[in-house]
Amino acid sequence: MDTRDAVREFLASRRARITPEQAGLPSFGGIRRVAGLRRAEVAMLAGVSPDYYTRLERGNLSGVSDNVLDAIARALHLDEAERSHLHDLARAANTSPRTRRRPVKQQIRPGVRSLLDAMTEAPAFVRNGRLDILAANQLGQALYAPAFDSPDRPVNLARFCFLDRRAEDLYADWDDAANTTVALLRTEAGRDPYDRSLTDLVGELATRSDDFRTRWAAHNVRLHHTGVKQFHHPAVGRLDLAFEAMPLPADPGLTMTAYSAQVSTPAHDALRVLASWAATTADTSSASGNS
Repeated sequence: MDTRDAVREFLASRRARITPEQAGLPSFGGIRRVAGLRRAEVAMLAGVSPDYYTRLERGNLSGVSDNVLDAIARALHLDEAERSHLHDLARAANTSPRTRRRPVKQQIRPGVRSLLDAMTEAPAFVRNGRLDILAANQLGQALYAPAFDSPDRPVNLARFCFLDRRAEDLYADWDDAANTTVALLRTEAGRDPYDRSLTDLVGELATRSDDFRTRWAAHNVRLHHTGVKQFHHPAVGRLDLAFEAMPLPADPGLTMTAYSAQVSTPAHDALRVLASWAATTADTSSASGNS
């Protein structure tokens, strides 16, 4: 991916959404020729020269300091995810070809596999930055059964979301799931814009899905550590599940996501039904394989 284009479009899109009033600048009325702040206004708020900020917004982050990036983040009212993304873009722009890390094959360690299998009452899976599910426990596979029905491996949640119509049925709020999916991929692209497999995935989705292409052009990023996700499972119906997404420190780039529901809630009862359904499905598949 072209880091200069990513920097230019990200900064321009953030600048366009901030009004002078929001930035604490006086408004003199009249018609403004640009949406949001002018470059000179961002430069003033960040304490840099207009020429220097213009250079940055044109995609040239070479040699930019963390202090300047933080000042620009404050001027543009960036949230935590956006601030991290800006620093990631600068880091990528200042990394020479010789020091760019070579892709490492991502594998699931036996200890992680055992931990997943031990989580018998919580759907859980491990994914990488491009949203490939590299491992899942039985309940995790059951929760995402429509995605695992595809013969393609590894299951990719972005492809499922945008290229499989069953995703619109599985996700109770498909728009939110789609926005989150794209924001996670955009965040990962900032961390490692030279990941060929990620670039290929984004290219495929942009070619095949107008919904993806529109969302990708918005340059939104997101941190996705905890929250609630709503499912409408084909076997058990509505599931409102809390989730925790936990990076695996010993496995850079991998994240374990686990879902749960409070005891004595409809979601908890539905999870128990899902576990029974998953066990029955597994037994049926095993019997068919042995016949």
